[in-house]
Amino acid sequence: MAITKFLTIAYRNLIRNRRRTILTALVVALGLVVAMSFSALLEGMLVTMLADNIRVNTGHLQIRNVNYEVDKASLLYQDLLQDGETLATQIEDLAEVQSTAPVLWNGGLLSTSQESLGVEIVGINPDDAFHAPIRAGITAGEYLKPDDRGRILVGQRLAKEMGITVGQRVSVAARDANGQGQENIFTVAGLVDTGFPGIDQNRVILPLAQAQSFSGVGNRVSGIIVMLHNQEDATKMVAKMQGPEIQVLTWEDLNSLLLQSWEVGIVYYYVLYGIVFLVVAALIANTLLMSVFERAREIGILASLGMNRGRILLLFLLEGIILGLLGIVVGWVLGLGAVSYLTFVGIPIPAETVSLVEGFAFGTTMYGGFAPDQFVILSLMLLAIVALVSLYPAWYAARMEPVEALHAV
Repeated sequence: MAITKFLTIAYRNLIRNRRRTILTALVVALGLVVAMSFSALLEGMLVTMLADNIRVNTGHLQIRNVNYEVDKASLLYQDLLQDGETLATQIEDLAEVQSTAPVLWNGGLLSTSQESLGVEIVGINPDDAFHAPIRAGITAGEYLKPDDRGRILVGQRLAKEMGITVGQRVSVAARDANGQGQENIFTVAGLVDTGFPGIDQNRVILPLAQAQSFSGVGNRVSGIIVMLHNQEDATKMVAKMQGPEIQVLTWEDLNSLLLQSWEVGIVYYYVLYGIVFLVVAALIANTLLMSVFERAREIGILASLGMNRGRILLLFLLEGIILGLLGIVVGWVLGLGAVSYLTFVGIPIPAETVSLVEGFAFGTTMYGGFAPDQFVILSLMLLAIVALVSLYPAWYAARMEPVEALHAV
């Protein structure tokens, strides 16, 4: 008997009980929708968060002194880059480089008359293109000028927590290059909200020249952030920029924790997919077993007319596969709708929750992303699992003795 005949019979058997078939297919579809939605969120989180972190935090490359350790934010002369602004200008002349931004990092204490909080002190050249998100994120007051003295920017969330307003005078205390404590009074020029609470909530920004003077490091900088025209040129540019006492870190090095978290997340997500698919598969198996019991007499008649066990097994196996395919088709329609919503609208996240992810550009809206290769893999996984669990009901039907099947009630 041609396979098309088996497909026709299997299809007719399914539509004999439309309600059960539709409900079962919908469960398959919902299982795929759940898997596609989680896959889209994982894809979106990686792509969006990585792109944002590169854009506002790490850049494609960072150039530092070989002795510099970012966790310590050292201000020792031997740990910093000498004449950072001149070096940044030389690097910006390279054809592959879009922009450079020398920065000085330090840790300190921001104080008002009411309270004090530990903060990250960042010295920047306000005119550098890399800091455009800061300029665009001014919510009150005004942006800094390169020659400003005694003026700082404060993250809006930090300002709200400490009750700081534009024009208020605050105290900033930090250690200098000699390890001595320094304290100055600064006027808050503006408040900043870049859209990333984990970055804004503990950051104070000064003009680079002011930060260098305050820290006593001369013309030295902690590092130079480099943006490239093409992200894929990062590895190639390392050799061009490498020099004595200089280390060059790529965006992969700078975002290694994020990339590792994504790899671990994939493992957990596939475990979740497996659980969802097994639940769906169990329902498919239950549906087919019910069909076998209901059609026992029919199975007996087919066997008595000469249909061998292999063909009976194939018939019920095809019914399970058709159910799976029908659910997958519906799942793609519903799943693409869900993925589109996640990609273009997203899921809002309270700023209080996002602020717990310190040091990363994690926004207040979680977006998904289209991952067609993952969607195809998930669909094939689901179909394979459905086919495997369909084997037992099909085997059970094929093993039924014709005489017993004919006398089944």
